[in-house]
Amino acid sequence: MSAISKAALIGALVAALWLIALPNVSYAQTYKAPRTADGKPDLNGVWQALNTANWDIQDHAARMGPVVALGAAFSVPAGRGVVEGNEIPYLPEAAAKKKENSEHWLTSDPEIKCYMPGVPRATYMPYPFQLVQTPQHILMAYEFAGATRTIYMNSKLKSPNDTWMGWSVGHWEGDTLVVDVTSFNDQTWFDRAGNFHSDALHVVERYTPMSPDALDYEATIEDPKVFSRPWKMRMPLYRHLEKDVQLLEYQCVEFAEELLYGPLRKQKSK
Repeated sequence: MSAISKAALIGALVAALWLIALPNVSYAQTYKAPRTADGKPDLNGVWQALNTANWDIQDHAARMGPVVALGAAFSVPAGRGVVEGNEIPYLPEAAAKKKENSEHWLTSDPEIKCYMPGVPRATYMPYPFQLVQTPQHILMAYEFAGATRTIYMNSKLKSPNDTWMGWSVGHWEGDTLVVDVTSFNDQTWFDRAGNFHSDALHVVERYTPMSPDALDYEATIEDPKVFSRPWKMRMPLYRHLEKDVQLLEYQCVEFAEELLYGPLRKQKSK
């Protein structure tokens, strides 16, 4: 085959692949979600992230798990990070704290103790969550620990106190649900790798429909006590399509009672 013929064949293949991909690109850019009765995008459903961010929100290689006797059953799977630029801008003292957390995560991670997972971690834990939408409120119900939060739409109400799941106020920007979350305590982490925050955490979430069964999720993280600048994480969320899909109970407190309450047990007198 001549050089000209080879070039022509390659050009034809590239053109064919482009034509195949073009409808998908166009669909992603022009997709309009179905509407609720008040004309807003309908995000109702059961959703789940399919990634390894709960292990580590940054790029990470596969490695041995913390319990050798479990072998591969609790090893850490490799994963691509969900952090923009794969960099978390820790302040120097906070970076040292993150390293310490990582070294002691098996006893220090709030997930181990069945604490509420916090935001945005609740979104990408390996459990589904359900979104129930009304014009005034949006309920987010998470399978892990039975955690919930209410998004108050276009509200000026303030949180009465700091909590694990924060205080969520939402509004619509076109087809994107924007949620401003504040009033956190400092008792949750971002992942099992020890990435953490303080009680000054401020999260802005963006949920944008990409197709009937996928959302683009973006979270901007700001915490001047821990980070030198705001940073972002981003990932797709996928709809569960099972005919009988529902959230099941995972009330994990009973599995963590010894960790939570063991030190408070009355000791037998000698």
